[in-house]
Amino acid sequence: MGGALDSSKKENAGLSKELETSRLELQLKENKIKIREQESEIEIQRQIVVRNLFIAAFVVLCVIAFFIYRNYKEKQKTAEELEAKNRIIAHEKERSEELLLNILPAETAEELKKYGKASPRYYSEVTVLFTDFKNFTQYAETYSPDKLVAEIDFCFRKFDEIIGRHGLEKIKTIGDAYMCASGVPAENSNDAAAVVAAAIEIRDFMVQMRKDRKKIKEEYWEIRIGINTGPIIAGIVGIRKFAYDIWGDTVNIASRMESSGEEGKINISGSTYELVKDKFACVYRGKIQAKNKGEIEMYFVESKA
Repeated sequence: MGGALDSSKKENAGLSKELETSRLELQLKENKIKIREQESEIEIQRQIVVRNLFIAAFVVLCVIAFFIYRNYKEKQKTAEELEAKNRIIAHEKERSEELLLNILPAETAEELKKYGKASPRYYSEVTVLFTDFKNFTQYAETYSPDKLVAEIDFCFRKFDEIIGRHGLEKIKTIGDAYMCASGVPAENSNDAAAVVAAAIEIRDFMVQMRKDRKKIKEEYWEIRIGINTGPIIAGIVGIRKFAYDIWGDTVNIASRMESSGEEGKINISGSTYELVKDKFACVYRGKIQAKNKGEIEMYFVESKA
């Protein structure tokens, strides 16, 4: 009997230990599950934090990128505006240069830009050409202003083209008078033959114009051309509306060569004749009385020799 009780106690004790062990194991498993759940929750929170940090960083980067892009576009816009302004300035400068060179010889224009003034210069040998239209005053009274200006412009544009090809310097126009020269503004560059050659082209142009006008029974202009060679003074005068001009007795005699000539003729002085006599066929006119200048030897240029 006693043995059976002891055996029963032992069995109960063993069962209690097993139950306790099972309880402990169950609790351990529950703890592990809780730990996993906590770890899982921590991981989720960590992922949320990482995601939020990533989103925040992305937003910050987007904001930075936006400001960088806006700054870049503003700088690009500023650069484009500056480039456009520079192009306008360069274009206006180019136009100013062209206008200045239409008024003044290149050397004089450069001197004026550099020093604010251009000193007058003496030239020992310059060949001056004058042209004038016969009875211009009468035409001016009968032509309309538009037609008169158009006619002069048509002729003078052709003269500009001709003297440009011969390397001459246009000095100025005064009403219907046209003046150009060789030997200015570059010193020792006088080429009297080039002036006479240009004069022949101008004369031939006017002759052809007369023939064309006669065919259609329209009025035409006759031209006188005078040429002289000698020393002159050249420079610009005044402080407004600069004008390059030449002065001296050589200029006055060139004007007298024109007024003492004949329509459709090229009248040159003895000084010019000596420089071109081997290149052109000329007819000696003798000593002709010139207004306020006395008698001057004159020649008509006929053609190239």
